[in-house]
Amino acid sequence: MKAAIDHPGRIDYIRGLIENKKPLRQYYLEIYQRYLNCLAHCPQEGKVLELGSGGGFLKKVIPDAVTSDVLPYAGVDEVIDASRLTFPDQSLKAIFMSNVLHHITDVDRFFREASRCLVPGGRIFMVDQYSGVFGSLIYRYLHHEPFDPNVTTWNFVSSGPLSGANGALACIVFKRDIEIFHGRYPLKMVRFEPHSPLRYWWMGGLKKWSLLPSSLDSFASRLDEVLIKCSNEMASFVDIELVR
Repeated sequence: MKAAIDHPGRIDYIRGLIENKKPLRQYYLEIYQRYLNCLAHCPQEGKVLELGSGGGFLKKVIPDAVTSDVLPYAGVDEVIDASRLTFPDQSLKAIFMSNVLHHITDVDRFFREASRCLVPGGRIFMVDQYSGVFGSLIYRYLHHEPFDPNVTTWNFVSSGPLSGANGALACIVFKRDIEIFHGRYPLKMVRFEPHSPLRYWWMGGLKKWSLLPSSLDSFASRLDEVLIKCSNEMASFVDIELVR
């Protein structure tokens, strides 16, 4: 199972799912729109980098973005380890990443590298897992990735680029340890917005199956909004935006 997840040849399967599963493709489009909203607040100078591009289609939305992944997937611009960025100082105006942070084994080094590469006023926008009521149950008992909200360190030993993870990492860094974060890096958190309690799971994520017909996607989206209005702790994912 782990070997299959970490194999670069899996990319055709992922791209096929994103292209043909309409609710999943719409979910990606919504993430890319939030990238665009972030980009509107970034400086003019500098490149746009996406980490963990995988089977996504960001270039159709932001054509000049540099796509990348830690695995040598066909079609991405560069193979990059997030903790060893290959860009000069102050050369990036935006770093985008979706469901990537919790796979990075040394996030301290990543944030130091990101701080080095971002121009003043440059931003990081990430979507990652949130340890809410639904999220915690799913990540702990029904998801294939490791999930441990009780660790004392941000680092972990990885079993592979995608199979290795700590799904609780975003909440550990940006909720439990946010004061530590702000003390370490020249990065200010300007957005921490939990969202998407159930819709992503109903569509089956990156699985072949789906419990969500395309005709009900808008209903599922509205239901997620209602749940979030009741409590942010219903969320399974979170948007985090940082400015240099």
